[in-house]
Amino acid sequence: MIIFYHPKFRRMYKKLPINIQLLAEEKEWIFRLDVFDSRLNTHKLYGKLKHQWSFDVDNKNRIIFEFDEENVIFLAIGDHSVYR
Repeated sequence: MIIFYHPKFRRMYKKLPINIQLLAEEKEWIFRLDVFDSRLNTHKLYGKLKHQWSFDVDNKNRIIFEFDEENVIFLAIGDHSVYR
């Protein structure tokens, strides 16, 4: 699986506190091993985001992504405001 990072994701990531960045990196490694690992709480979104998925970085922050059989693109990272 190849993970691509959308420019918006990169900008949002850089604005996060260092401890959240490190936690996001840890969760990304879990994601690479198993997209649906229970520690990630991976779930499909609905409404205008119905083609996207989300997983938890911590109780407040999450990563929004799209994927197919071979590729993943991380679209956004942050608190619940990323759903807007």
